[in-house]
Amino acid sequence: MCTFFQNLHSPLADTLKYSSPRNILLMPSRKVTKVLLFLKNMVYESTSPMETLRFAKYYRKMGLDVVVVLWGPMGVILAKKGKHGTPPYDERVRECIELGVKFKCCELASGMIGFEIDELIEGVEMIHSFEVADLMLNYCEEGQLVINL
Repeated sequence: MCTFFQNLHSPLADTLKYSSPRNILLMPSRKVTKVLLFLKNMVYESTSPMETLRFAKYYRKMGLDVVVVLWGPMGVILAKKGKHGTPPYDERVRECIELGVKFKCCELASGMIGFEIDELIEGVEMIHSFEVADLMLNYCEEGQLVINL
């Protein structure tokens, strides 16, 4: 297990300790300074979007640099402004951005569903699919925390 989780005592850390191994990539033991969160599912009945936003806020308040990558045709929907319903996702994304969380939206997945750059929530950056792959590789090589929800 990653040293970060062994030394961190909180409800979120306890949740992460017992999460499915396919969702968390364990890194070499070193101090984690950055977190990369991947969201691929944006189904309103799913808890993944809210978990992603909660984790982002939690880690950012701990002083870590946090990047949320929205990818896959369903994941990119979180970046689309003007969603209706509960929970108020647009508001939660803006709160995270105000805290300094960076959101990146995959252009390839967005194009698959006809989602244009002018439909993004302000502060969300559109990136190419190769940049998504590069982010994962870079964070893993640096021994940083990568979570896929």
